Amino acid sequence: MSLGFGENTILTNVSFSIPKGKIIGVVGESGSGKSITSLAIMGLLPKTAKISSESKILFESSKGNFDLLKLTDEGKRSFRGKEIGMIFQEPMTSLNPSLRCGEQVEESIRLHLKLSKENAKKRVIELFEKVLLPNPERIYKAYPHELSGGQRQRVMIAMAICCEPKLLIADEPTTALDVTVQRTILELIKKLQKESDLSCLFISHDLGVIAELCDEVVVMYKGKVVEKGSVEEIFQNPKENYTKGLIACRPRLDVRYKELPTISDYLKDENYQSEVYTTEERNSFHQNLYAQTPILEVKNLSKYFYAKPSVFKKSEISVKAVDDISFKVYPGETLGLVGESGSGKTTLSRSVLLLERPSAGEIFYQGKDIVQLSKEEVRKLRKDIQIIFQDPYSSLSPKMNIGEILSSPMKVHQIGRNQNERLAIAGNLLEKVGLSANDLKKYPHEFSGGQRQRIGIARALGLQPKFIICDESVSALDVSVQAQVLNLLNDLKEEFGLTYIFISHDLAVVKYMSDQLLVMQHGEQKELGDADEIYANPTTQYTKDLIEAIPKL
Repeated sequence: MSLGFGENTILTNVSFSIPKGKIIGVVGESGSGKSITSLAIMGLLPKTAKISSESKILFESSKGNFDLLKLTDEGKRSFRGKEIGMIFQEPMTSLNPSLRCGEQVEESIRLHLKLSKENAKKRVIELFEKVLLPNPERIYKAYPHELSGGQRQRVMIAMAICCEPKLLIADEPTTALDVTVQRTILELIKKLQKESDLSCLFISHDLGVIAELCDEVVVMYKGKVVEKGSVEEIFQNPKENYTKGLIACRPRLDVRYKELPTISDYLKDENYQSEVYTTEERNSFHQNLYAQTPILEVKNLSKYFYAKPSVFKKSEISVKAVDDISFKVYPGETLGLVGESGSGKTTLSRSVLLLERPSAGEIFYQGKDIVQLSKEEVRKLRKDIQIIFQDPYSSLSPKMNIGEILSSPMKVHQIGRNQNERLAIAGNLLEKVGLSANDLKKYPHEFSGGQRQRIGIARALGLQPKFIICDESVSALDVSVQAQVLNLLNDLKEEFGLTYIFISHDLAVVKYMSDQLLVMQHGEQKELGDADEIYANPTTQYTKDLIEAIPKL
């Protein structure tokens, strides 16, 4: 198939087949054409799309063989949901926030299977049981915001399989999930696929996920298929330099690279090899690191959330989000923070930033207990401790251009004598993070996800901080862009003398970035120590389970 919008060609001669009962994985960078291919199969392309006359999408249904590109709008609607189901990347935006979860699944069942409301509801409850949702009756009545990310994704899976389709398309269905939830979702998809002998098209930028789940792999680059074959052929003996680079981008658990390889490295030199830290080099670095005075010391920190008091009852603790956590961070160090969703990672970081007032404990920054500071003193402290947010799409105001986004915090903290000077600083920062000073007049929607995250990093650097919290700051990026951003963070740390707390659900990434590692579960501290040592010899079953859940190539 070939496809374009106006003069822009998006897909060029993309060809592959999905055998019955097999899972085909599609990998490639953002912009390679993975998602647009799935939308073409679903008949969800915009009216402005121009499809070449030679293009075909042949589908073998219970009613015969069809070219999906030649179906009318009514024909496409009859196929969607009934013959082809789709699990989208982000369940929070894919589910209607104003409808109960059960009603949304029920709607598709009643449309395609013509069941009564009573029988449709019964079918929804059965499906919720099938996808292992706890208390299906409660989930049926719940709104999407009342469920966890993993539960919302299970609702999406139930919706995708509710009419027993022949083909299931999964577009990055585990991207925003932590490793243990991701593992259960992948096992569930595999189980459902085998039980129903489904054909499946699985799109992901996580090569470990593709290696564990799929039978065959299609590698895409700039709208073209560059390589395809069995999982063994592609991952053990890749032929194209692009594929080699894509595989090498993912941080390895067995070695510690000085700098992550990128796709451009392999496109320039197919025999490229990254340098590796020796044990002696790492020990020498840590000896000097830990001889210093800590820049941050957290002592017995707790953050509780309370239920609303009633007339007859006092307020009671409903959630112990962070419970008695203690650690030290040294200048120039990266402390990795890991744990499942709900373990308290983000609440801990927000407490360190004083965006959440701790319920108990002390936070010493450069020897001063910042919990005792006045509001005015906290405002001044914000300049020193910055945060890079998880989502580069929602953390940048769409109404402001990049110059305004970068210069506004500087103006608040009186950096630069005037706006021209602040814009000059902003332009230099954009150059530092691999963008151009000419981008200052552009708006966020004109940039890719990786570029937006670089803008977020530039904004944090604008206040000349000493300490930065990276809260899932690379989780939304594909492996090649992720490698570039991780290398950038390490380069900036060295150049500006920064210290990081690095939070991620991707344990391979955390290991690559971290000196120390803090493992959390249910708000409690499970392990704290050298990152390499914890990965090699975890002392708790919880940490072992987290490491075991990492998808492996």
